[in-house]
Amino acid sequence: MSNRYAIILAAGQGTRMKSKLYKVLHPVCGKPMVEHVLNQIMAVGMNEVVTVVGHGAERVQAQLEGRSEFVLQAEQLGTAHAVMQAKDRLQNKEGITLVVCGDTPLITADTMASLIQHHEEQQAKATILTAHQEQPDGYGRIIRDGSGFVQRIVEHKDANDVERGVKEINTGTYCFDNKALFEALEKVNNDNVQGEYYLPDVIEILQSQGDTIGAFQTPLAHETLGVNDRVALSEAEQLMRVRINEQHMRNGVTLIDPASTYISSDASIGQDTVIYPGTVIEGKSVVGEDCTIGPNTELKNSTVAHRTSIRQSVVHDSAIGSDVTIGPFAHIRPQSTIHDEVKIGNFVEIKKTNFGKGSKASHLSYIGDAEVGANVNLGCGSITVNYDGQNKHLTVIEDNVFVGCNSNLVAPVTIGKGAYVAAGSTITEDVPGEALSIARARQVNKEDYVKKIHTKK
Repeated sequence: MSNRYAIILAAGQGTRMKSKLYKVLHPVCGKPMVEHVLNQIMAVGMNEVVTVVGHGAERVQAQLEGRSEFVLQAEQLGTAHAVMQAKDRLQNKEGITLVVCGDTPLITADTMASLIQHHEEQQAKATILTAHQEQPDGYGRIIRDGSGFVQRIVEHKDANDVERGVKEINTGTYCFDNKALFEALEKVNNDNVQGEYYLPDVIEILQSQGDTIGAFQTPLAHETLGVNDRVALSEAEQLMRVRINEQHMRNGVTLIDPASTYISSDASIGQDTVIYPGTVIEGKSVVGEDCTIGPNTELKNSTVAHRTSIRQSVVHDSAIGSDVTIGPFAHIRPQSTIHDEVKIGNFVEIKKTNFGKGSKASHLSYIGDAEVGANVNLGCGSITVNYDGQNKHLTVIEDNVFVGCNSNLVAPVTIGKGAYVAAGSTITEDVPGEALSIARARQVNKEDYVKKIHTKK
């Protein structure tokens, strides 16, 4: 197999996006477009990947750092000019070079591999990835000869009536003999209305030299969608979501309503898990087997073990164990670990807390900056008072503790193993193990108080 190189064109500003965010960094299913492209290129297997950056260069480099080399196109003078920026890195190397745009997030490794294979089989100097479009207005048309090789690419505005009837279009993705590419780039001029250097001109130059120009028509035209505005971004999001959801369903996950289920391309979900409508699974979340997630639940960069149920709740940057029930309307905030067989009920908020096996907070509680042991029961309205206005403090609740309703545990404080805290208590000092702590005012009943009030009126 010959050496393989890839150039990702990611220097355009993307003015039609009307955004402060650099175009190729706009996310599709939670991941920047250009990262989708790079991941698929890496799956094909490349000796070297070069990304051409321009506007927002620093942010693109930060996103792809360690997986690509970078060259700067300081002035955007066309696609051929962009590829020329990789000259110092690639021009004298033997092999083939794949050129792909950073705003085509749906293109897959399989399609790129098929393009490369076709290129090698045809022994072509250049091969164009093409697609069939029923409404090809605005696209360059592929004009082939009787043997199926490409004669030329005709832009829509320059095409005659017969050529405009051709429905095979240029997608903007190419495979080149690397040395031939850079030799031809030296001959490209900017003698056109825009005054730019166009990569399709390389095809004409190679063809005029008698070189073989191939074309591989993908059967999956939607993969070649280029995102230039918010409408196309929405279309790419929808197509990517369908692809991701279908993959999970084929792997044994039940999606009750795929159209209302949003799953990151980096998420992993185990067999026989059921996802209900309105669920959003973001980032590198991992969900185990036999879970029930949703409806209307949000997971982000979190792990969920087996047989766990999370309903109408939010979980961010946390780890959830097996056989756990969460919700409805619970909020698990970052840096929390919920161990096995835990119950987190309605309107409970957990933050930066290690919540032990078999423990319960069934309703209306805030547990933040805490170490909660095993088999602890936190009654309704239990609060760890963790903030003194300047610093956060730790609450430690040891195994088998029972905390009564409407109790405030003012940190830093430790509730010893097996202790009881009476309902309505405000605990400001450590409670020894096996003790009962009562920290509330003594009840006083004032007889006939209401009568006296009414008499004064």
